[in-house]
This record gives sequence, C-alpha cells and structure tokens, in this order.
Amino acid sequence: MIKICGTGSALPARTVTNDDLSKIMDTSDEWISSRTGIRARHLAVEETTTGMSVAAAKQALEESGLQAEKLDLIIAATLSPDHVLPTLACEVQAAIGATHAVAFDLHAACSGFLFSLNTAAAYMQSGIYKNALIIGAETLSKMMDWNDRGTCVLFGDGAGAAVLCNLTDDGTDGGLKSFVQYSDGARGGVLACGNRPVNHPFANHEAENQYVTMDGQAVYKFAVSTVPKIVTEAVEKAHLTLDDIDHFVLHQANQRIIESVAKRLKQPMEKFPMNLQGCGNISAASVPILLDSLNKNGMIKTNERIVLAGFGAGLTWGAAVIQW
Repeated sequence: MIKICGTGSALPARTVTNDDLSKIMDTSDEWISSRTGIRARHLAVEETTTGMSVAAAKQALEESGLQAEKLDLIIAATLSPDHVLPTLACEVQAAIGATHAVAFDLHAACSGFLFSLNTAAAYMQSGIYKNALIIGAETLSKMMDWNDRGTCVLFGDGAGAAVLCNLTDDGTDGGLKSFVQYSDGARGGVLACGNRPVNHPFANHEAENQYVTMDGQAVYKFAVSTVPKIVTEAVEKAHLTLDDIDHFVLHQANQRIIESVAKRLKQPMEKFPMNLQGCGNISAASVPILLDSLNKNGMIKTNERIVLAGFGAGLTWGAAVIQW
C-alpha cells in the first residue's frame, strides 16, 4: 500500500500584493482578483528553488519519521531549477544526506507533482524501491516578463514535498487508489517559454521567447474541458463516485477554473480548497503546497478520500485518488 506519510512546504518571505504590483505596472487589485481570484503571491528574494525544496523535504521527512538514509528515490518536479546541472533532485539529495537514493528531475510543468507521484508509485509497486520523496518546486518569478501584466501577475514561487512509503498491506483501503495522466503536445504552444538558442562557431541563432507566454483563453478552455473528465476517470478507476470524495485538491491556476470544474462535477465548492488568493500559480509546487497546508491545519481526516489534479503546459494533465 503506497501512502503519503509526510508533507512539507516552503514559501519565500516576501509577499507581493496586487496593490504592490499596481505601483509598478498598469494594473489593479480589482483587475487581477476579479479575473483570477489572486490577491498576493510570494516572490523569492534571497530564496532559491533548491533551498525551498530542501526545507519542504525536511518537513516531510520529519512528519514521516523516516530518516533520509532510508529514502530509495527522489523525484523533483520543476521547470525552474537553480541550475541546468546538477539537477534539483541531486542537490536536495546532497543537502538532506539521502545517500542511498537515486535522484532525478521530472519536467511536466503544472502537472509535474502528479506525474512524479505516478512515476514514484510505479517504481514502488514494481518492488524496485520502497520509500520515495517527491517534490514540486518553482521560482517562476525569474521566468516572467515583468512588462507583461497579463502573465506576470499570475505566478508565484515556492516548494512542496511528500514522502511516500510502501507499507505492508494491512487489509485497509488506504493509500493511492488510482491514477490517470495525459499529454497533448499539438496544443503546447498556448503556454510556452523558450530556451538558450544554438550559438557556436558554426551557428548563431537569436534567442526567442525567453519568458513565459500564455494564451489565457486557450488555457482556460483546455482546463475546464479536460479537468472534469480526468477527475471523473480517476474516481471511477478507484471504484468510487464523486460524492465519495471529501476534497478535490486541484492545481491552483485560477479561481474561475476551479469554480467551473466544481460546477461541471456537480460538487460543492466547500470540497475545493484554495490557497491561490495568497500564493498565485506556483506550477508544479501548487498541489503539494496546498496539500501540506490542509494536512498541517488538520483539515484532512484519516480515511478521507482526496483527488489530486494537475494541468498545464505541455499540454499535460493528470489526476490521482488517494485515501488519507
């Protein structure tokens, strides 16, 4: 039985409100909040993707009661690591002393934590590894064009982590119940960011699109059409009904998206916790940060059933059903 045994999260100390942004660009709290539900976000000043990941990982390990040396696997989901090399997962491995763990990064944008969960579970279900640490971490502020008021106001920085343990089956129904995931590269251009151009003695190409660009309407339509379907599929795969689910922990992209998903699933908004009001969209980190907040605040009870869902660039989307 694969179970989440501990969670952790870390956010930068600097909170930037919509009013703060209105002083440096042509925007307002009303404009941002009415369209997205976002009122503030945490932006890194001294913090790094690695530092936040390490802090979140240590919290998750402490709650799990597992020593870092007992970890077999570390997967870090990120699109904004501090370095191209070494990978974020390897930097975390070194920092926490997980000397026996294999470590690698996974890039699936806002679905990254969900894809990491499924990847780790596949290793664990096959018997290759027993204990895993999965991390979603982003410093998105360094990837934004701060002259693009339609995009930069949406995103924040932070990290979340979870320790997965493969426990002896005790006859209960706990743990990971189902998982589904999809990708559609044909529509990937609606949410994009360029990389270094080829530049060597035999070629010299100019850099293009070095900051995040987004077709907001296309992303919105993608999310509201695919997320209800994938949530329903994951729930049915777990042999449950939507009414059996206690919490729907969705990627925190936009309040309107979450409200639309709730409406299409015919489920009350009380089942859809949100922290985007104070955190914004933190891509791969949004689901684990929200999950950790619910856990630390005692909002999840033993045996409650939870849907985790991520969706974003790629395009990618995935959902899992877990029993706490």
